[in-house]
Amino acid sequence: MKRIPQGRYSKEFREEAVKLVVVQDLSVPEASMRLDVPKSTINNWVRASKAGKLGSIGKNLRELSDTELELARLKRELAQVKMERDILKKSRGIFREGVDIKYAIIEELRLQYPVTALCNQMELSESGYYNWRSRPLSHRQQDDTHLKVVIKAAHKRTRETCGPERLQQDIVKNEGMRVGVHRIKRLRKELGIRCRQKQKFKATTNSNHSLPVAPNLVDQKFAATAPDQIWLTDITYIRTGEGWLYLAAHKDLFTGGIVGYALDKRMTKSLVKKSLFKAVAKRHPPAGLIHHSNRGSQYCSQSYSKLLKQFKMKASMSQKGNCYDNAPIESFWGTLKNELVYHRSYETREQAIRDITEYIEIFYNRQRIQKRLGYLSPAAYEKKYYEKRLAA
Repeated sequence: MKRIPQGRYSKEFREEAVKLVVVQDLSVPEASMRLDVPKSTINNWVRASKAGKLGSIGKNLRELSDTELELARLKRELAQVKMERDILKKSRGIFREGVDIKYAIIEELRLQYPVTALCNQMELSESGYYNWRSRPLSHRQQDDTHLKVVIKAAHKRTRETCGPERLQQDIVKNEGMRVGVHRIKRLRKELGIRCRQKQKFKATTNSNHSLPVAPNLVDQKFAATAPDQIWLTDITYIRTGEGWLYLAAHKDLFTGGIVGYALDKRMTKSLVKKSLFKAVAKRHPPAGLIHHSNRGSQYCSQSYSKLLKQFKMKASMSQKGNCYDNAPIESFWGTLKNELVYHRSYETREQAIRDITEYIEIFYNRQRIQKRLGYLSPAAYEKKYYEKRLAA
């Protein structure tokens, strides 16, 4: 952007430039950057203003022609319209908010735009803004400042996965502080904090086969009274630079924890068997456990059915094409992908395996709290269940 040639700064322009430094507390470099005027020029104007000689600057320079004056006027008007548009974009959604929030937005934007313009756009007085700026923080505002730090820490600690309700419980657990959900919502909004966003993903089930299918014993009644009564299982996939990586998992309906899982570059019977073996080795479930899956060929295979009989499990399968019949494990896929996979770019399958293993073993099973479990992690919920049984 070309600077205005010497002699073309109007008296009003010089006065406004000086006002940015003297009244609005901008530094000379900040004012120079905003106005695109040399720092030395602004320094000269400030010194002249303090000496009472600002009005005499430019008296000996030539007068602008009518054409030049008109062009300068149009440029100023265009710049004003663009500035008002930009202010509206950056402050949208706050016009129905309280005065303090509007003043806070002005404070945030004052290094980019003149305070006068910001106050005009928000229908506030400049004197009111400067009074707000000079008064000390109230006790609640001081608490809010502290809480913002706490919320930022909790947001990072929970891997940016918690909404206000779960964030509230995390703060109680880790900070020993009780904070209202609505206050957390307000402060999250002020901080610009949001949970990681949801995305859609597609199913991997191939139920077009002639293999025998088990009855639906669960029938969307997702309720268990103890661990290892009902397991749900499914397969999903993760994109890597080397190709697809497939993940099979078994989820306990009572605790919500992942009891077994396996990852491989191929979606075969071997994949789901590995997940089952891992779950059985870890949990040693009692006879009669209901094993619920979809109608995929891997789960309907003869060898997998033999394993279920060997472990004395009851096979249960969803209706064809009905994802709601296996909703809890589908929910886990959504959580895994929304909180981890969609925010990574894996060059190799090994990278994805390490990342997903850490997410399941450390974060999901032991740290991530769930509302359904009374804001406990699956491991903590199971521990609480057995402590109650021992105390009974």
